[in-house]
Amino acid sequence: MKNNRRFRCAAVLGVMAVAMASAWADEVRLKLSGGEEVPPVATSAAGEGVLTVNPDMTVNGGIATTGIVATMAHIHIGKAGANGPVAITLTRSGDNGWAVPAGAKFTEAQYQAYLAGDLYVNVHSAEHKGGEIRAQLKRPAMASMPKAGGY
Repeated sequence: MKNNRRFRCAAVLGVMAVAMASAWADEVRLKLSGGEEVPPVATSAAGEGVLTVNPDMTVNGGIATTGIVATMAHIHIGKAGANGPVAITLTRSGDNGWAVPAGAKFTEAQYQAYLAGDLYVNVHSAEHKGGEIRAQLKRPAMASMPKAGGY
């Protein structure tokens, strides 16, 4: 009976730990457009998606595009209005989809760039080799986080 109670307590604590860890993950919603490119690109192409960035620096999710024959897609390091190097190469998932590869993880420097708002997703095409549509990764608003003291 005592061991059964300990097992149930351990199981409940394990479930709570997993729930709390995932509760602190950032879900970043993206809307990609040519206007965000540097320099801006006049295009009817667009994209949207969701990336999840976890406290252990793992990242997952993907984007879907329309109006573009994409050749590549990446997460880059770079402030809004600036271009930068590739951090993670996305993999094609269907005709118009791109996904973060399984097991992808930011380096410490890349994670710090994410926290500062200095990462972006870029989708390239044959016509626009430097990128046709782009969106900056912006952390969810701090206002949505619970306040200390429960209020």
